[in-house]
Order: sequence, then C-alpha cells, then structure tokens
Amino acid sequence: ATLARAMATSHRDYHDAVRAALEDAFALRSAPSKKMDGKNRAEVEYADAPSLLMPSAEITRGCAEDGACLIERAVNSARVSVRVRQCDELEEILARAFCKSLGRRADAFEVLRRAPVEGYDVSFLVLLEHAERMEAKGLVDFVVTFMEDVDKEISEQKLSVSSRGRTVAAAYLKQFA
Repeated sequence: ATLARAMATSHRDYHDAVRAALEDAFALRSAPSKKMDGKNRAEVEYADAPSLLMPSAEITRGCAEDGACLIERAVNSARVSVRVRQCDELEEILARAFCKSLGRRADAFEVLRRAPVEGYDVSFLVLLEHAERMEAKGLVDFVVTFMEDVDKEISEQKLSVSSRGRTVAAAYLKQFA
C-alpha cells in the first residue's frame, strides 16, 4: 500500500486534516475473509490480502516532535496511530507515562490497541462492527477529541510541573537571602 503524507501548520489545521482523513477511512464495508471461513477480520492487521488494503496516510503537525497521525486502511478495518507532541524531555516523560497508563486500561476502550504501532504512542483499531455499532462519525469525534485532550493534558501537566519547580526553587533560595 502507498503512503500519502500531509503536513499541517497549526493545531486546528492538523486536527481538521485528521478528521477529514478519518471520515474517509471509517467508511468501512464487509469483506469476508477466504482464510477465516467467510468471517470478517481486521485485514489492516493481517495485511495478507493486498487487494483489500487501501493507501495509508500520515498527517504531521510540522516536524516529527510536534506529533503525527498514521491512518492505515483496509476495506473492513482501519488502524489509527498517534504520535503525541514531544518537543522536550519533560513532554517525552509525561507522554510516555500517560500513554503507558492508557495501554494498561485498553480493555475499557473497545478500539484502543494494547500495544501501539512502532514509532507511535497510541494506536486504535476500528473494525466494521465498531463503525456500525458506534457510528463512524462518533468514532471520528472520539479519536480527534482524544488527540486534542492528550495535547491539552500534557501541556497542563507540564505547566504544573514547572510551577511546582519554581515554588521549590524559590523556597530553597530563601534560605540564602
């Protein structure tokens, strides 16, 4: 499968581009597997039927550290992998901790994969049954809102850590005044 790349210059452009790509990717249809007695399976995960795979898309927010979203598609499933913004060491630590805790709670989210695709922090696997039961538009909203909320949460945690650091430094330096 081919890989289309797109780069957005702002947070809003990035999330809008992801939303448009997800709306297209979540238009899934049935594709019974010849290897599984006619049952649907996540072809995007197995990738052994090239005729059922569709072009992938990677959308970035500038440089790799600013975040990226890889959307891999098949006729009956889509895998969405998100690289969370990690511009400095503190953001890397916060993102790693946040994504690890999500992975441990993957069972609570039907579409969240326990282990992300290599090079990404979080991956979702959307099957035809998910798109039918939860509605594709709702799934698109969930993924985009998730991405926005993760960015916001990490920024808030970073501000909190910085604020606490300033308070501790001020208290320490008072000793010498």
